[in-house]
Amino acid sequence: MSLDAIGPVSRVFFSQRLRLHYVDWGNPDAPPLLLVHGGRDHCRNWDWVATALRHDYHVICPDLRGHGDSSWAPSGHYSMADYVYDLVQLIHQQSLAPVSIIAHSLGGNIALRTTGVFPEMVRKLVAIEGLGPGPRTKVAADRKPVAERIRGWVEEMRAQAGRQPRRYASIEQAFARMQEANPHLSAAQARHLTEQGVNQNEDGTYTWKFDPYVRLWPPYDMTREAIADLWGRITCPTLLVHGTESWATNPAEDGRAGYFRNARVLGIEKAGHWVHHDRLSVFLEAIREFLGKSGQESA
Repeated sequence: MSLDAIGPVSRVFFSQRLRLHYVDWGNPDAPPLLLVHGGRDHCRNWDWVATALRHDYHVICPDLRGHGDSSWAPSGHYSMADYVYDLVQLIHQQSLAPVSIIAHSLGGNIALRTTGVFPEMVRKLVAIEGLGPGPRTKVAADRKPVAERIRGWVEEMRAQAGRQPRRYASIEQAFARMQEANPHLSAAQARHLTEQGVNQNEDGTYTWKFDPYVRLWPPYDMTREAIADLWGRITCPTLLVHGTESWATNPAEDGRAGYFRNARVLGIEKAGHWVHHDRLSVFLEAIREFLGKSGQESA
């Protein structure tokens, strides 16, 4: 049976007592490549990218804690340190280092921090809008007193505890919401992402797989300066990708690219936040050039 005829295999690993899920696209003798999704997303959002790259790489796509088919944190608290630990554990347990990583949004943020802490573990890194909000937004958040941040977080957690996850009467209703959230998606893309991203409840309705608490950002995090210091510790070639029609700012223009030792910025036209969905063929062409078609050029 050809590689193209085989879909990904679901596997699990454990991190901080949580049962975390990932899919393995096979080809274990090829160079390893991790694809890390963004917030409120799931590992199967990479299916088109994984299918295109599986012949040259051993592609592994994890579900972040609280997302997809991974366990939810019992406390409902999701810190960046925990996400980093999970990614490091997957790399460690599966002996993937040095690994190449392509990561989107929240996943990009996690991958950038992980690489800054463990630069020897990563061969090449592609971060799709993983730098977070622009510098001005971060400055405003950093100026809030700690007490104000924690009070706000307590109120948000309490409010979230009183909410019920939205239920959709049918797959079609969830599909319509997916299309509304990203108008760049084709109908086929939106339907696939919906079908892979929902669970059916006992009463027949559907809800998204992610834990609603992942919407809440912890009350405190690393400072902007500390995060930038981690970016400066990254030694591997890095590609910072952004969509020109996204809310994210251009890191070459806002100054953040300057913190990296060896980074190139790529803006993709007619793409929003989900660049790898919105302009798949353009994205893949750039990725193959950056990583090296066979994966060996990354050495």
